[in-house]
Amino acid sequence: MGVIAKQSIRGTAVTYLGVFVGFLTTFFVLTRFLSTEEIGLARVLVDASTLFIALAQLGTTSSIIRFYPYFTEHGEHTSAGTTDEHGFFFWTILVPLIGFVLFAGLFCALHGPLSHYFGEKSQLFVDYYYFVLPLAFFMLYQTVFETNAIVRMRIVFPRAVRELFTRIGLLAVYLLYAFRVVNLTGFVVSLCAVYAIAMLLNIIYLFSFGSISLKPDIDYLRTHRSVVRDYLTYTAFLVLSSLATVLAPYLSSFIISARQGLSQTGIFAIATYIAVMVNIPSRSVTAIASPQLSEALKQGDKGQVSRLMQQVSNTLFLVGSVILLAIYINIDLIFEVLPNGEVYAPAKNCVLLLGVSQLLIATFNISVLALNYSKYYYFSLLLSLGLTLGAIVLNNTLIPSYGIDGAAVANVVVYALYYVLVLITMRLCTGTIAISRAMGKTLLTVGIAGVLNYIWTKQFVLFNVWADSIVRTLVLMTAVCMIAFWWGISPDINHEIRRRIRKEV
Repeated sequence: MGVIAKQSIRGTAVTYLGVFVGFLTTFFVLTRFLSTEEIGLARVLVDASTLFIALAQLGTTSSIIRFYPYFTEHGEHTSAGTTDEHGFFFWTILVPLIGFVLFAGLFCALHGPLSHYFGEKSQLFVDYYYFVLPLAFFMLYQTVFETNAIVRMRIVFPRAVRELFTRIGLLAVYLLYAFRVVNLTGFVVSLCAVYAIAMLLNIIYLFSFGSISLKPDIDYLRTHRSVVRDYLTYTAFLVLSSLATVLAPYLSSFIISARQGLSQTGIFAIATYIAVMVNIPSRSVTAIASPQLSEALKQGDKGQVSRLMQQVSNTLFLVGSVILLAIYINIDLIFEVLPNGEVYAPAKNCVLLLGVSQLLIATFNISVLALNYSKYYYFSLLLSLGLTLGAIVLNNTLIPSYGIDGAAVANVVVYALYYVLVLITMRLCTGTIAISRAMGKTLLTVGIAGVLNYIWTKQFVLFNVWADSIVRTLVLMTAVCMIAFWWGISPDINHEIRRRIRKEV
């Protein structure tokens, strides 16, 4: 885990700088200057673009991670001393471009039906429907270039672009709109421009490596037909799988927009912004672990696969649980501080439920990646279909009656069932498992702290919400962290803490 730990710590540090900017944006700009409907519009446009690129990329991001080792395994070197990648980068540009053109045509053809579906409650989204296309294009290639950097074990800069630069850019856009420097159309155009600049920064960074070439190596493909065949089969699977999987994370937002209106979508978006903090550490950890996991699966090293999965899942479960506990302890303070907090306060339960679903995603997504990279990847399609069908049924059942809380419950239930089935499939097919005993220690420690927090709030409330939250946070979080360290729940975290202490001494 040396490379993983080093790159992950740097990437996570950058991510949390971005989180700070996002915190300022959410707490002091969005909720103060934008209406819930305008927040909902921004959320739906980004969600629609994210859904679009998940389909249009034709599985490119997963294929980059899975097949990059095949293009570099022979170790040929160029005259500059870099590894010959046999035109790999060219194909990572061409394939998503083909997908974008195909799905752009479909998106235009669906304008009528989708306008009818969203028109009654969310006319603003219909008005800016076609802005999804440029936004999706820039987001698509930002992701493609970022993944190309990740497989070359360069995560910090593209992570900084995604988590820091993009957030600062969005903050600037929100402020421009807040002070009416731009109108609503200018706001949407500026939103697209931020992602365009992020895409350009990533491609400039890639070319700085010196090993990137846009020239295709047709001869390599002719002499390695099995790689081409495997790639086409894998891509076909990913396209079908994406149709099933990418809908689930965004269904709640779309159904809320159609059934409840953009105003409720805006409140749900703020709840999601808070809950997603639970999942933030997983972004760097999973990104840097994925290439090593792919290589271990390629080599058939089940022991290494299990070790990687358990180390990643255990660490992320501990860190995510602690973050969720901190949100739970301070939930009243969060909405006290939030401008117009009384408008968003009904989302308290929604935040905690979404936090649980984010914890499940953070902990067990490494198992989904392992299944996708393995020779049993086709089972992922069946599981993904179940996830999406469950999400459709539960969201349509619960949202009309329970609003955003119903959406949050639907998320928890479908993801819990989905990951249980993924873990069972991995165990039966590959003999590997991501769960370890240390996760039980985390659950016990954080669970007891949560119960103590509940009792405290009922019996020992201090004179104001600030003092009460600060004292509870200091006491309970310190106790949890000390117990986790003493119990050795995460050897990786303990090792890093001891290393840093020795370095300081």
